[in-house]
Amino acid sequence: MSETAVILGETSWTRMSEGIEKVKARLRRATALLEAARLPYAVIGGNAVAAWVSRVDDSVVRNTRDVDLLVRRSDMEAIITAMAGGGFIHRSVSILGGKGRIEMFLDGPGAKARDGVHLIFSGEKVNPESLEPSPEVAEIDNTHVDFRLIDLEALVTMKLTSYRDKDRVHLRDMMEIGMLNESWLSRVPTSLRDRLQALLDDPEG
Repeated sequence: MSETAVILGETSWTRMSEGIEKVKARLRRATALLEAARLPYAVIGGNAVAAWVSRVDDSVVRNTRDVDLLVRRSDMEAIITAMAGGGFIHRSVSILGGKGRIEMFLDGPGAKARDGVHLIFSGEKVNPESLEPSPEVAEIDNTHVDFRLIDLEALVTMKLTSYRDKDRVHLRDMMEIGMLNESWLSRVPTSLRDRLQALLDDPEG
């Protein structure tokens, strides 16, 4: 059986911290561009989870390589123009199985898709199998000052709807610090309550 050789660089705290800082810088740049253009958005995904859990226990914060933003599809043309002003390059990529397209912005020529800014459209299902549509872009937490942060209930709903491995990890992190518990069963859509109950019943996964 053939093996693929992976070339490893040196272990470096500097390289590790630089990777984290690049994501933070990309988030700040992208949101600043949308703010300047007066375009509504909300920070979602791993960065939103990090922002919320850090309010309770910063030791639970996980690093993420993605910058995910919730926007309105009707603003797409204006978003492309605004992001181009900061050097971001728009790409529209087909999802395997013909389940739609992913809209993203690469951080300059030669940038990798996994290091881009990924968009989710408010009020729409991410794919036909999604149990709930994405929240409205206006569902933000007004106490957060660094950027427009998605409201906690909307974030939990998105994580339960996606329900991938990393989504379940994020939800369990919230459970670990007491941010998510049995009282939430009445706060999430009926279609998602079984998923939340399963996590509450088996918090160790």
